[in-house]
Amino acid sequence: MTALLVVLGAAVGAPARFLVDLAVQSRHDTPFPWGTLCVNLTGCLILGALSALPLPREAMALLGAGLCGALTTYSTFAYEAYRLAATGERLYAGLYVAVSLTAGLGAAWVGIALTRVLLG
Repeated sequence: MTALLVVLGAAVGAPARFLVDLAVQSRHDTPFPWGTLCVNLTGCLILGALSALPLPREAMALLGAGLCGALTTYSTFAYEAYRLAATGERLYAGLYVAVSLTAGLGAAWVGIALTRVLLG
């Protein structure tokens, strides 16, 4: 049952990632991967908020592992950082890695903090 919940969450998260990435990236004329950064930070924020809630294991499988796991993408992040560096965009590559890591941790922290404040 748990595996099915992960699959269901991923069935929403993966298309959402694709569509958000496409929409965000189409608005920028730069090699910087704004779309992937956007979905990864959003996923960090959501997963941080979820982790601060007293959710049952099944809900975390559906929303955490399934939805957020498919929404975010470490492999695309790594590939895009490599591609930027390999094509001579080393400044973009370094900024992308630094912003992804620091802002990702920050977004997770904000999600946790905001949820705790809202729950009182």
